[in-house]
Amino acid sequence: MKGELKVRELERFKACYCGLCHALGSNYGLSARFILNYELVFLAMLIWDEDESVTMKRRRCVASPFIKKRYCAESTALNACAGYSVILTWWKLKDTIADDSFFKALPHRLACLKLSRAYKKAVKNFPEFDDKVRKELNVLSKYESEPTPSIDGAADKFANILKAVISDKMPDAKRRPLSELLYHMGRWIYIADACDDYKNDAKSGSFNPVLSTYPPASGQLPENAALRLKTTLTHSNNLISSAFELLPENPWSQINQNLIYFGMPDACERVLSGKWPPKCKNK
Repeated sequence: MKGELKVRELERFKACYCGLCHALGSNYGLSARFILNYELVFLAMLIWDEDESVTMKRRRCVASPFIKKRYCAESTALNACAGYSVILTWWKLKDTIADDSFFKALPHRLACLKLSRAYKKAVKNFPEFDDKVRKELNVLSKYESEPTPSIDGAADKFANILKAVISDKMPDAKRRPLSELLYHMGRWIYIADACDDYKNDAKSGSFNPVLSTYPPASGQLPENAALRLKTTLTHSNNLISSAFELLPENPWSQINQNLIYFGMPDACERVLSGKWPPKCKNK
């Protein structure tokens, strides 16, 4: 999705990415930096308060020890997403451990040990979010173990996890569209990830709602299935766009708009055509 950003916007996105990395490190330790991902950067830009400015700084870090890189100084949104990242990663590791054999899950057990201190700190900072994630993941896990779980049903359970970041204290005018946006964002991510994992899960036998609904034809996702999945992903993308238009502008609105209107449809096309992730071109 970064390919849809202009040069200036891409530089600002990278600065936010680095900002989240620094927030993870300063709040939860060096090991927490390894769980950094683009989805939580996007989330930070979405929930950024419209009245909070963006402060840019430069510093060296582990990833760039010789050249100072531009990054966003810590903010309410970055600190929150750092905590959310730790909690989400912790429960994802726990879920994998529960599903795999002891030896297959060993790397995830070691990762949990590394992350345990950070997780305990994140829970103290965001106890309500941790409780919601734990409950919703438990619901999702039970649903996925049913004989015939549907794509929509599983996506719905996952979408509620992302929506859990919304605070009841948030003004209603902002809470309602953001809640709708994050729900469909979670739904979109779950289905797109299932499509992206389709071939690997077909080989390994891992659970995948898209795979169980649309068995492979010659090892590929059937063409009629791809068309149906594109329709449902586009539907969620449209609802995300509608909700986004109701949100007040914040310092990241232009980047968010490009990611939603151009980046997500492009990612959808690439995932369903087997061309995700896009190949990087050296210039």
